[in-house]
Amino acid sequence: MFHILIVDDDKNTRKLMRAVLEAERYTVSTAKNGEDALAVMDKEHIDLVILDIMMPVMDGYEFTETIRRADNNLPVLMVSAKQLPAERKQGFVVGTDDYMTKPVDEEELLLHIKALLRRAQIAVERKITIGDVCLDYDSFTVSRGSEVQELPQKEFLLLYKLLSYPGTIFTRIQLMDEIWGLESDTSWETITVHINRLRKRFEEYDEFEIVSVRGLGYKAVKKDEKA
Repeated sequence: MFHILIVDDDKNTRKLMRAVLEAERYTVSTAKNGEDALAVMDKEHIDLVILDIMMPVMDGYEFTETIRRADNNLPVLMVSAKQLPAERKQGFVVGTDDYMTKPVDEEELLLHIKALLRRAQIAVERKITIGDVCLDYDSFTVSRGSEVQELPQKEFLLLYKLLSYPGTIFTRIQLMDEIWGLESDTSWETITVHINRLRKRFEEYDEFEIVSVRGLGYKAVKKDEKA
């Protein structure tokens, strides 16, 4: 469910990391340099970036500086063959959150990713709690007190994505691509149908609501923060 962007100019590295992450059920996009990575981020919602340093066009340092200047707090994990203390220090100076040296141990890489997501307050425990409401990713259930609702998979994934980032606007295309997949023949109107079902299902809930943003898409809003 979480979307990770791999940025590395080595095709084999991108391929290997994609396989490792997809085996853990992460959604994965790739880019061959920092400039391409920024283009991906303009189109897709990314939860974490795994980043090489030495790349053509825009290297890892410049990429990280660029997003930090824009006040983007996206977790960044630098993975580089550079091992000197000064090089690692430079990574942290420009704003990286973590640093690993190549070759990386796959299990350790996954642990670093989970730690970064946890620090970013993303529900790595696969649960989201808002007031008395709990969304459980493993059972596709939404519970409030003794009331438990098991949702159809797509409805749950849609709600889970929106509530993972309260206040963040997602376009219909972003939601369709992530939840239904790039190859899906389903029309974007399906998003509208599912949103309406979720609104009806949770219309009596005081904890959150799904808001339409005209011309853009949808966002989840915690009701106590709406004002």
